[in-house]
Amino acid sequence: MNAVVSGGSSERPTPISVTVWGSRGSTPMAGEAYNLYGGNTICIEVCCGSDVLLFDAGTGIIPAGVDLLSRAVKTISLFLTHSHYDHIQGLPFFAPLHKPDTTVAIASAHLEGVMTTHDVIKGVMRPPYFPVGPDIFKAKVHYRDFLPGDVLEPGAGITMRTGRLQHPGGSTGYRIEYAGRVVAIVTDTEHTPGELDEKVLKLIEGADLFLYDSAYCDEEMAKYQGFGHSSWQHAIRLAEAANVKAIGLMHHSPFHTDQDLARIARLAAERFSGAQVVKDGQVFGV
Repeated sequence: MNAVVSGGSSERPTPISVTVWGSRGSTPMAGEAYNLYGGNTICIEVCCGSDVLLFDAGTGIIPAGVDLLSRAVKTISLFLTHSHYDHIQGLPFFAPLHKPDTTVAIASAHLEGVMTTHDVIKGVMRPPYFPVGPDIFKAKVHYRDFLPGDVLEPGAGITMRTGRLQHPGGSTGYRIEYAGRVVAIVTDTEHTPGELDEKVLKLIEGADLFLYDSAYCDEEMAKYQGFGHSSWQHAIRLAEAANVKAIGLMHHSPFHTDQDLARIARLAAERFSGAQVVKDGQVFGV
């Protein structure tokens, strides 16, 4: 089954609903050149029945929080791919964290015991980087740690498989399985030219929707070697090898404007009919 795109976060007719609240990578962007695809950094909401899972806390988590409050969601599970600034910078402004009747679980795996999830949040929410610490949160906050490769059950009937990705400082990919549907979230990761990462292939095999780090084009990869990101062409190579039904290209480079992304969208669709360049606020029914 192909992922069905709808226009707003209130439309949730399928077993899994995915809302990409932030699709930009590296740093948020603003201005006329970014109006169509958006400038918020990564935050993805995955609703499996009544369970709400969030992935990453970039600036996209700010509108996500407003929407969750409007829906009176009281229990939220937040999973971090990693803790680089663009993936956590919106966390202090996530409105549900400031509501005493809300429970938020925050989990990560990428540091593999070197630091805990709680250590990460305390480390960035302190002077001189930030004026207040996480003790300002009024919600019931639980910090959890796991290891890449662990299989999690974040809600009733949900199986979530995880895997280690190739990124400076580490990153974790996620495969969410629910009601016979599969959504794979793979960001941030860098591919080796001419190779398909077996860990990624395992995460995305047969996925109904595959969201992938497509920061660059193949021709840009040499310039950004070691930055920890991949290309839209490689997303298609992976999807073809793994029998993926639909691709959402995301983690857009801050140097890719709406015009650039529209061109990529056109070229990608010519090569893979289920490929789309993701926009902020885009909803997929899976």
